[in-house]
Amino acid sequence: MKNIQNISSECSLWQKFMKHRSTILLLLFMTIAIVLLLSGCDMGDSSIALAAVIAGTDGGKHIVDGPLTADTVRQTGSELMLNEIDRQIVKIRPMATPIDQISRYARPKHSQSMIVDYYTGDTKPTMCTLPTAYTASNEGTEAQRVVLKTDNDDMLAVSDTLMLPGVKGYEADGTTPSDKNLVLYVAAKDDSGITVMALNGITIDGVTNCVPPIPAKSVIIRMGRAATELDVQTPQFESLPQKSQNYCQIFKMQVEQSTLMKIGDKEVDWTLSDQEEAAIYDMRLGMEKSFLFGTKRQLYDYRKKENVMFTEGIWYQAGKDFSYSPDTFDQDTLISMMRVAFTGNAGSKRKVLIGGSALIEAINKIDYTKVVNAKDTVTKWGIDFTEINSKFGRLYVLLSEVFDECGMESAGMIIDPAYLQKYSHLPFGTEALDLKSAGVRNTDALVLTEASCLVLRYPKAHVRITAE
Repeated sequence: MKNIQNISSECSLWQKFMKHRSTILLLLFMTIAIVLLLSGCDMGDSSIALAAVIAGTDGGKHIVDGPLTADTVRQTGSELMLNEIDRQIVKIRPMATPIDQISRYARPKHSQSMIVDYYTGDTKPTMCTLPTAYTASNEGTEAQRVVLKTDNDDMLAVSDTLMLPGVKGYEADGTTPSDKNLVLYVAAKDDSGITVMALNGITIDGVTNCVPPIPAKSVIIRMGRAATELDVQTPQFESLPQKSQNYCQIFKMQVEQSTLMKIGDKEVDWTLSDQEEAAIYDMRLGMEKSFLFGTKRQLYDYRKKENVMFTEGIWYQAGKDFSYSPDTFDQDTLISMMRVAFTGNAGSKRKVLIGGSALIEAINKIDYTKVVNAKDTVTKWGIDFTEINSKFGRLYVLLSEVFDECGMESAGMIIDPAYLQKYSHLPFGTEALDLKSAGVRNTDALVLTEASCLVLRYPKAHVRITAE
């Protein structure tokens, strides 16, 4: 009897299971999923969850016990994975638009407004000149403390030491000319000029260290300050950045393809993507010219009833100029140009020179020596440059046909990429227009848009090159 009851009970349990089997199986799968989720695993290979990222000896990162995936790269904060639109743009004929190309590699800053306010820093001047010659006094007491008026007294302060290249001082006896340059000490300063004393001056009427005669147009180099033992304070040093402004310009390009063109047989495969690539190149070429030679203005379009903003080119933002004679351009000229580019500013020792065909031709005709030499091609920012080395620094040289197209074949520009900043109000992007549904045209249409501008953060780190 008990066996019959047990069999009946088991049958009842089986019937209940079969009746609710769907609910039971669903609960079972949900339980397994929750357990895997809490354990940090997914429904695939659990080794991905166990992957660890460790730092290398030189700052790199390594994936341990797991595959290298796009998600892992992004989670580590690496910028190895580029957005598709950026990757597409920078690979479209980069040699033709070097300024735009370099600016896209320099991590553009997002601007909340079409008007960009920025500050440019500068270094304090280190050199001035003496416009009028100084003639030594016949009386030594007057020649010991001399008032000089330079062309930039503001750059000088009390306790500065000054060196005059080319003006020789004297030995300790005050009568024997020295091979060392004359060095002066600024003892006082007022509206009349700077009062200086000589460290290695001449002896006049038995008075030592008198200021000797100084020719007109002599260069004065500001050196370090010298303080006494009891000095606690020194003249203050203040540096204020200068505020500048530029406008973002809205660059646009539109490409269309009709439906019949799209579906029709063609001798070559020419699609809307090919048109888009050609449009991006043409758009970048126009942007390159605006980024170089554009004029900062706002213009009211009377037909559209809106203001149009135009960006200022970096050609007009550069803080230095170098002029050369095309007929006598030689290695000495090149060295002088590199001296202007690499000295007197806080710039880097690797800069980019882009120029028109006449300037590049003059540079190519130079017979280089071991002091200045042209090396093989180097690739930077996706562009192939010719590298020129000197004791001042390195120049990456590239022909820019934009200068030729703008009638500036003999001109060029030296740019410090470290201080070339791009501001982007609207990043480069594409938008599909549904002209069919709007009843405008039976075409597929794409609009390319970017609102941006370029600025030079340290103007004196960049040089305009022009022919005399």
